[in-house]
Amino acid sequence: MNKLTTNVLLKDLKFPEAPRWHDDRLWFSDMEDRKVMSVNVKGEIETILEVPNRPSGLGWLPNGRLLVVSMEDRKLFELESGALKEFADLGRFATYHLNDMVVSKQGCVYIGNFGFDFINDQPFIPAAIIMVTPEREAKVVAENFSFPNGMVITPDGKTIIIAETLSARLTAFDIKNDGTLINRRLWADLKSIPPDGICLDEEEAIWVAAPGQHRVVRVLEGGSITDIVEIKNEAYACMLGGPNLTTLFIASSISHHIREKGQIEYVEVDVPKAGFP
Repeated sequence: MNKLTTNVLLKDLKFPEAPRWHDDRLWFSDMEDRKVMSVNVKGEIETILEVPNRPSGLGWLPNGRLLVVSMEDRKLFELESGALKEFADLGRFATYHLNDMVVSKQGCVYIGNFGFDFINDQPFIPAAIIMVTPEREAKVVAENFSFPNGMVITPDGKTIIIAETLSARLTAFDIKNDGTLINRRLWADLKSIPPDGICLDEEEAIWVAAPGQHRVVRVLEGGSITDIVEIKNEAYACMLGGPNLTTLFIASSISHHIREKGQIEYVEVDVPKAGFP
């Protein structure tokens, strides 16, 4: 098993999440600073926009427009002519704050939510995955998740894999032509590893950010771990990118409860990025 260590690309963030590699830059949400930002490989940062109700998942439609999850008001926004415009109101589907998302090649958007207020120790409520079509029609396409978090879609667009944080597992579905999900199955039992943000590589392995364990791990289907990246902060999300798509970027912070000293860390790995996001 390979053990790797990181360098720091960007400091002095609050709580970075949902990193995405797009147009030769790493884009991410700083939930606590309520901003969407981007940074290049030299560490030069740019604020893209502000999201008053806390941004989370990011993605791009086939026409190139940026989509942003707005957590607290449970809405999906698009960036149009420099301003946020409501794309879909998901309040009737989400039982608590919206979370991460992934956009398919066809422009279908898959969004998870917390299900319940875990920060304040409220009773557990299972959460749903909501799909929003390019025509802005929203519906629930899968239910009974234990805090759905990061999501990836395979390069052929036929499989989606979803991190279930509170059940320590990765769950897969087949994607039908209309974007709906079928054939739910266990992709990997992670046992003691709670998956948060995830990303996919060309060997169909998944990098998993593991909050509470100061690490990111590379997992094969079935649950075998091939690589571990150890960090001092807690890892909340990860994304492959960089010039050769072999730079693993890690969004980290101190903890869920002390949301400060957030960083973007990075390490070079062997296998390039694949799929979506």
